[in-house]
Amino acid sequence: MKCLVVDEMHDSLAPMLAAIGWECVYQPKITRAEIIDIIPDYDGLIIRSKTRVDRELVGHANKLKFVGRAGAGIDNLDEAVLKILNIRVLNAPEGNRNAVAEHTVGLALALLNNLTIANEQVRQGVWDREGNRGMELASQTVGLLGYGFMGTAVAKKLTALGCKVLVYDKYKRTTDNGLVSSVEMDQIFEEADIFSIHVPLTPETRNMIDLNYLNQFKKSVVIINTARGEVLQLEGLLEAMKLGKVRSAGLDVLENEKLNNLTENQQMTFSKLIKSSKIILTPHVAGWSLESYKRINEVLAEKIDAEINVNN
Repeated sequence: MKCLVVDEMHDSLAPMLAAIGWECVYQPKITRAEIIDIIPDYDGLIIRSKTRVDRELVGHANKLKFVGRAGAGIDNLDEAVLKILNIRVLNAPEGNRNAVAEHTVGLALALLNNLTIANEQVRQGVWDREGNRGMELASQTVGLLGYGFMGTAVAKKLTALGCKVLVYDKYKRTTDNGLVSSVEMDQIFEEADIFSIHVPLTPETRNMIDLNYLNQFKKSVVIINTARGEVLQLEGLLEAMKLGKVRSAGLDVLENEKLNNLTENQQMTFSKLIKSSKIILTPHVAGWSLESYKRINEVLAEKIDAEINVNN
């Protein structure tokens, strides 16, 4: 069986697929038109985030058994169409959940301890110890929105560091042996010092966190987003910071990550983001560690073998 890989992947993928009986055809520079032209010849397709998988792309892929998403989010897949065509969706959140968790904790530590501000000041000859007095993460109550693979991994690290962790997940309740508390959002709004986002991008979550949402926090809260940029409205975030409802933010994702192709409003918002010393920005790399790059391949190969090979 043949698997077409249309995005950059760790070079371990081909031998992993070969070991389970699949030929890997690696074409990371392929165009969408070229994929549409040749996809009927393939039994599997592996993508990252640049390729939109819809009826146009796979409508004539009569042999296609699965689409593998090298990562967690599947918002670039038309799941309804794939279900109709009996094409399985395989993703790999197990592959980068630890990387996302470490990055999330790193952003929290950097924000609480003024690391980026202090670094810049010292480089400019300013030695301000009192102005950069930090807060200990262990003293914080952290609210997590979403408790899937990413939220669970973050919670484990935070509880190990001594945080009180409150979790709201509309579709899942947990006790995790008493280490975290599954609560309603009202309690997170009341108690959270830090609020970290770990939900997928869906019609339900798109633009969910706006100014009205942020205004419900009782404390001036730290916001961290390592999920999807479109979940958090950046104009609302900036306004909430101006009002004192949000004291700082760590953003690994943005509403539009194509910085050379921003609308006029998006450019104005981005200009404000980069001027704020209370915001740390990273380029969607939370799950992009050296270790996760390979581990994602391992997870996909394991799932192809367990869920596709056994049925053929």
